[in-house]
Amino acid sequence: MRHYPSRRLLIAGGAGLAAAAIAGCYGLVEDGTLPGKYRLAQLLGACGTPPPAPSGPLPTRYEVVFWSAYRRTMVHMITLLPPGLPSARGLRLAIALHGFGGDAASMADEVAPAMTAARIRTCAVITVDGGNTYWHARADGDDPLGMIVYEVLPRAATAGLATDQIAAIGESMGGYGALLLAERLASGALPAKIGKSATGRPPEPAAVAAISPAIFASYADARAASPGAFDDRADFERNDVQAAVAELRRVPAWIACGADDPFQPQASLLRARLARLTGHQPPGGILPGCHDTAFFERNMPAAVEFAAGHLSPSKTEEGR
Repeated sequence: MRHYPSRRLLIAGGAGLAAAAIAGCYGLVEDGTLPGKYRLAQLLGACGTPPPAPSGPLPTRYEVVFWSAYRRTMVHMITLLPPGLPSARGLRLAIALHGFGGDAASMADEVAPAMTAARIRTCAVITVDGGNTYWHARADGDDPLGMIVYEVLPRAATAGLATDQIAAIGESMGGYGALLLAERLASGALPAKIGKSATGRPPEPAAVAAISPAIFASYADARAASPGAFDDRADFERNDVQAAVAELRRVPAWIACGADDPFQPQASLLRARLARLTGHQPPGGILPGCHDTAFFERNMPAAVEFAAGHLSPSKTEEGR
């Protein structure tokens, strides 16, 4: 289950009445006068289908469960390694953040075939339980980004992965979270005294890839669509990725969103702001599709490939 819009186009009667309702309201729905553009796209078959299964072996999957002091709960962490490798030693790392209602397992199930489709060989991907926190520190003490930086990365380094730089990938709520993580690392807002990399420096953000990021235009919009997304208005303002977009000017960013996705206006705005800051349009784009699993799965291979492609070779890889 992911973050889907709650407003629905009400269609009464049989097929004839439904067709008439669509025909009569199409223009008003399309320009936003009436709610229901997402539902209308579903009815008209504009959302598309999942991709075919990739050919080739899936990544090797390692799973652990640990107590997270930052999340104050047991969490599930899954590491995906390119198939056939003898160990994780020296591989670069991307962190993939799940959407609302998802978890480490559901995200790994999407990322694994994407890694195969993209022929990823030099990068591992880790997924981890983030709850429905919207990937930022909450008033109750739940801190999923702290968990990633101070608990997940040290475990990854112990397993032999290179953690001096990381890439962030995410979809929906996790797309927002990936952007937030990249912004925080780029700005130095996450302290370095805990969870240092092997080089003694906090990890550098090598890239961010956001699929259908769940970015709200205002606290009121967030409250209406997902009441638990932020604790209050101040929490929203502290974690507004649009307000902090300048931090991404040095981080390669890939942002894709469906043309019929309710989050498309905010994704388009973020892309436009990044274009002004960097002088070029970020890759990804506004593509055919909706805010659904089919869109996420169709675009995950490109997201993973982008993230992996911007991770520089580790010293171990260079010596192989």
